[in-house]
Amino acid sequence: MTSRTGPPSDSSLATRLRRELEGEVLFDSFSRGLYSTDASIYQVQPVGVVLPKTTTDVFRAIEIAKEADLPVTPRGAGTSQSGQAIGEGLVMDTSKYLTGIGELDRDAATIRVQPGVVLDRLNQWLQPHGLFYPVDVATASRATLGGMAANNSAGARSIRYGMMVDNVLRVSGSLANGTPVSFGLEVPPPGVESELASTLATLRRREDAELQLRIPNVMRRVAGYNLDRISPDGAEIVRLLVGSEGTLAFFTELELQLAPIPSNRVLGVCAFSDLESALDAVSSIMELEPSAVELVDGTLLDLARKIPTLSSAV
Repeated sequence: MTSRTGPPSDSSLATRLRRELEGEVLFDSFSRGLYSTDASIYQVQPVGVVLPKTTTDVFRAIEIAKEADLPVTPRGAGTSQSGQAIGEGLVMDTSKYLTGIGELDRDAATIRVQPGVVLDRLNQWLQPHGLFYPVDVATASRATLGGMAANNSAGARSIRYGMMVDNVLRVSGSLANGTPVSFGLEVPPPGVESELASTLATLRRREDAELQLRIPNVMRRVAGYNLDRISPDGAEIVRLLVGSEGTLAFFTELELQLAPIPSNRVLGVCAFSDLESALDAVSSIMELEPSAVELVDGTLLDLARKIPTLSSAV
């Protein structure tokens, strides 16, 4: 376990943040203790916590943290299991205030959202329009879209709809120095974005052979930066930001690709005598282009039988 005492609750940093931000600033020991954990096994106590109320708060807090030589850790719902939502510096929680659902383009099936929007809430909002966001993580009732994008989450239906990297069209946010940026699928126009894109494209071209050699050709690859998803001409920088875990930018807005709600749903159940037979059948099942394939083994069935509400159905 890693911990640090940090500045007291009445520190000059906390005072300045409270003076210059609209959102909440939490430097008391209780709040820092709450934010020292997420769904992982790790515990790291931050110096302080900011709940930004506006995107202006985000940019200003990052500038102040930079001046104080403090790292900033973006946080959504804290459902990550690898410690991505905790850090020793300043934790910025988007889940309370940055929860706006913005412009919906029904023809293009796209929508803009702030990073603190919970997946289930978005899908409930979209349902009357016949659309949904197809990256369906197990923690959909609490996972935020910003955290899902940072994590490059997949979900059970990724074999049909892809992962977050395939369904995020644009990311707007802040660099580590507080500079606002916006990256999509196109080559950025002249400016800060184009300079960064040019540098990244050069790196992409230079390391192409190494990327081809090292990166495995597998579904649901979420480890490392998506450097191979950048176009050699500097387009699609958004693909690199997705999965970067807050190390490249703090997300303040996402443009998402939606999908039509299926008009029909079909469930097929196959029984196998052993695990090896079930695994051997996967390649044949994949030829049917299912949206999801789930393995339910004997251990899980035995546990389900012990739950009164499920026992009669198992």
